[in-house]
Amino acid sequence: MNRISRSGLFFLVFLLATALQSCSSGSRREPVSAENASKKTGVLLVSHGSPSSTWRDALFELEKSVTSEIMADGKVSGIKTAFMEYTEPSIATRLKEFDKEGYSDVVVVPVFLTVSPHSFDDLPTIMGQKEDPRSMETLKLEKIERYKPMAAIHMTPLLDFGDALQQNVVRRVKALSKKSSEEGLVLIGYGDEAYEKEWNDLFDKVGASVKKETGIEAFTHAWCGHIVRYRSDSTTVAVEQILKRKQYAVVIPILVAHDENFQIRIIGSGLEKASTAKERILYKPDALLPDPSIEKWIVNTIRTTVANVTSSTEN
Repeated sequence: MNRISRSGLFFLVFLLATALQSCSSGSRREPVSAENASKKTGVLLVSHGSPSSTWRDALFELEKSVTSEIMADGKVSGIKTAFMEYTEPSIATRLKEFDKEGYSDVVVVPVFLTVSPHSFDDLPTIMGQKEDPRSMETLKLEKIERYKPMAAIHMTPLLDFGDALQQNVVRRVKALSKKSSEEGLVLIGYGDEAYEKEWNDLFDKVGASVKKETGIEAFTHAWCGHIVRYRSDSTTVAVEQILKRKQYAVVIPILVAHDENFQIRIIGSGLEKASTAKERILYKPDALLPDPSIEKWIVNTIRTTVANVTSSTEN
């Protein structure tokens, strides 16, 4: 199954789940309608979660950055942030809050790069929109609470829809680049064994955008997540590959936010082993966030989804 069809299937699951929920919502949604005569829509920004407070703070800052614009037209009544694992507020916690506050609809924005078991299986299973046996067992072992809300769930696309991700990487490459003709690009991502093709396709798309906008032609990528068991070897190999061809390696972490374990320990140690000539490696331990293009994409995506929710209700 190719990347497009898998991503399409991911959203089809939610469309079907939402349709089924709407058909059976008469009895389930009475508590909401009793408190609110009109539709009340909320937004939930969902990310993976991390033990790193720096990482978590970046996601809370994202919420602050987009809140005023999202709520400006009055169509959204509240916005919250939730983490899938490691820390509170969890997804279940936030959905319970939305139910308690009388929301009829919740637009869920997965702040994930591309399709993965987390976005395809775990997230919908946590929210009661899907019954995936593997995910249910994993969530039980990891003590992640499942909660099916009274509010209808409306899922937005992932970050690889649109060109915000490419804009982000191009900007960061330009900030590090000295002389593009002498440079090669190394993109480093978390990765996923089940969806490696999708990740490879995503990185190829990003690499092509960098080449077009900067002239940097040599390109490769590496992994830093579970796919390589959180080892730094993949980073070392990728950087050495570029340094055999070019004078400089521009290294860009394709991670949602800064986590010391990834940008410093895993990627940093991989770079230490890659070359004794440290000036040949151009690297900043940053991440996708904060970034205006990502924020703009999130705002526009939420507006589109909310408009579709309103339209479907009126029809």
